[in-house]
Amino acid sequence: MSRIHSGFTLKWYTMSDRIHITNINESIAESTKNYNRVKELKAFEDTKAGVKGLVDSGIVNIPKIFIRPPDELAGELKYGQNNLQVPVIDFTRIESHIRSKKIIDEVRQASKEWGFFQVVNHGIPPGVLDGMLNGIRRFHEQDAEVKKEYYSRDQTKKVIYGSNVDLYTSRAANWRDTLTISMMFSYHVEPHELPSICRSAIIEYINQVTKLGEVVFELLSEALGLIPEHLGGTLECGRVLRDNHWVDVPPVSGSFVVNIGNFLQMISNDEFKSAEHRVLANRVGPRISVACFFTGVAVPPKIYGPIKELISEENPPLYKEFTVSEYVTKFYSKAIDKSGLEDFKLKG
Repeated sequence: MSRIHSGFTLKWYTMSDRIHITNINESIAESTKNYNRVKELKAFEDTKAGVKGLVDSGIVNIPKIFIRPPDELAGELKYGQNNLQVPVIDFTRIESHIRSKKIIDEVRQASKEWGFFQVVNHGIPPGVLDGMLNGIRRFHEQDAEVKKEYYSRDQTKKVIYGSNVDLYTSRAANWRDTLTISMMFSYHVEPHELPSICRSAIIEYINQVTKLGEVVFELLSEALGLIPEHLGGTLECGRVLRDNHWVDVPPVSGSFVVNIGNFLQMISNDEFKSAEHRVLANRVGPRISVACFFTGVAVPPKIYGPIKELISEENPPLYKEFTVSEYVTKFYSKAIDKSGLEDFKLKG
């Protein structure tokens, strides 16, 4: 197998089975007695077994570190609007000039208004998608001692297994574990560095998604009025928050969900929007999500900022220039549900 070359990060989020609590308020009150959050966070971290380790241990109540304050949770649950539909864009016959113009228009509208869209008929075989999900399921179902080999909080590593990158900065931990393959600080990953139980599935998936990512970036470039090659492949390729309402995104079988992300909002100078989003755990059984982030590379350092061709006297830059390392440092310094856009906005 040849090494994988790229400039993106691949993350697999696994949400284990839910644990039901009959009366969450009583549970919170009970768990508050003699509660030391830092101590419990460290105890959870030291197991290196993640959320799945908790489930496998047979716990019957959710530890308090995972329970969000009732006032915060109630504020989110009141949002909901099911009469809106996240755009679905069909890539059929994308090579046709007439058809591609229509697709570019759809991508432009979705990126401006939603910051989210689903792609169907993208050309990646269903077997590749199924193979990826099954491979990651096999990884997470392994014995905890096997997975500990990859456990780390060092985000510069190429292969990382962990739970909650913002464990010590968020108000409540998320009910999920993550396997990350990162090429942000290195242009490649050698096959032997990947977990053997899902190695071939990862390599095939990355190769296929990289090609699709190139197509998406060509469309995004043209949607901004730029040449197709402008964005290249150096940027970042649930539910969506739209007009203060959480909108369900019903999964379309075999489709990909494209999220614009903060990085692209900044370099497009707010032409495209980054949508706040979240993933809900299944009511029964685990859930696996695969996310691919095209975020550029940190080494060697490269300066990013609003695209020069999009800047004018009437449309001045809204964000300062930055490197990937600066962006990542800001991102990991706060809770993962907090936007990092304000940190890079120009004042005045």
